[in-house]
Amino acid sequence: MARTEHMRPPGFHPERPGLVLPVRVDPTGVLGPTPKQARGPHWRRTSHGFYVPSTVSCDVQQRIVESAHHLGRASAVTGWAALAWRGATWLDGQSTGGRPLPVEIASLQRSVRPQLGTVVTGECVPPPLRTAVDGLRVVTAVSAVAFAMRYATNVLAAVRVFDMAAHADLVSRDELLEHLELLYHWTGIPQAREAALLVDENAWSPPEVDVRVVWPVDLRLDPPLTNRPVFDLSGRHVGTPDLLDVSAGLAVQYDGSLHLAGKQRAKDLLTADDLRRVGLECLELVSADVREHARLVRRVREARERALSASRVRRWTTEAPPWWTPTHTVELRRALTPTQQDRLLGYRRSA
Repeated sequence: MARTEHMRPPGFHPERPGLVLPVRVDPTGVLGPTPKQARGPHWRRTSHGFYVPSTVSCDVQQRIVESAHHLGRASAVTGWAALAWRGATWLDGQSTGGRPLPVEIASLQRSVRPQLGTVVTGECVPPPLRTAVDGLRVVTAVSAVAFAMRYATNVLAAVRVFDMAAHADLVSRDELLEHLELLYHWTGIPQAREAALLVDENAWSPPEVDVRVVWPVDLRLDPPLTNRPVFDLSGRHVGTPDLLDVSAGLAVQYDGSLHLAGKQRAKDLLTADDLRRVGLECLELVSADVREHARLVRRVREARERALSASRVRRWTTEAPPWWTPTHTVELRRALTPTQQDRLLGYRRSA
């Protein structure tokens, strides 16, 4: 077979268009770059002995492929990368400081050679918890969530992992609790169990998680409802605040960058007016509030005090009318038809 000037590696899997399979050096230049080409600017090394063209984008999915395409049946990707591969878009492989997180690999025999950008754990993951998804060896979603929660930097980070996995309907709280019962002596189990008491299946973004845990952790109160629709007493949908403190009559909205300008901002302002009109106090939070925890706690506490002291007539309810399709749990969302998912879960595409 004649050598090509620069061969193009094959795609990784038909269900993952755009992802490229790393290839080894080939002296003929047919199955991979020649040694000279591999040393040049048109190729970059992905791991020991493997290369892709330098034009290939190293996004999250490609990074996972480059770290784990070569795994055998005794090994599998775990942690955040296994969840991202399964569709958890908020778990993007970045730390809170913006640094790339290593791809974590569970290997029964520690037979996987550690390399830059990966971490190999020798924890025993039994065969029923390992499978192939679109050509990549990964652990089950509940195993990946438990691993990430056990090794998270703190309880809040562990809660975020579960909530963002639940956002993608990869795991429910009951499934997590059942799995944790099997791991009672494993590293990090106390943290995972503490975090499991704080998780929620209906958070839509990590900042919502940070705000929600203020109630049980800092204020020692029951947590607010997450993204629960509010209706007036005639059954009209008034709005769906990020958080709803029912006992205080307080609606909380976290305004990320998409909410601070243009049509979305105008829509948010009208929704806030509608919520106030039916008797709710409204609190708008921004990224600076989440970054400064003391400020966040103070603003939430003061907003609750305003809500409790206000003499408003309650003209709202969380009891949905018969025509409303609830989606606030993983079980409810999994039960939706494909058409209903397209119509009711569109917020995921804009996340």
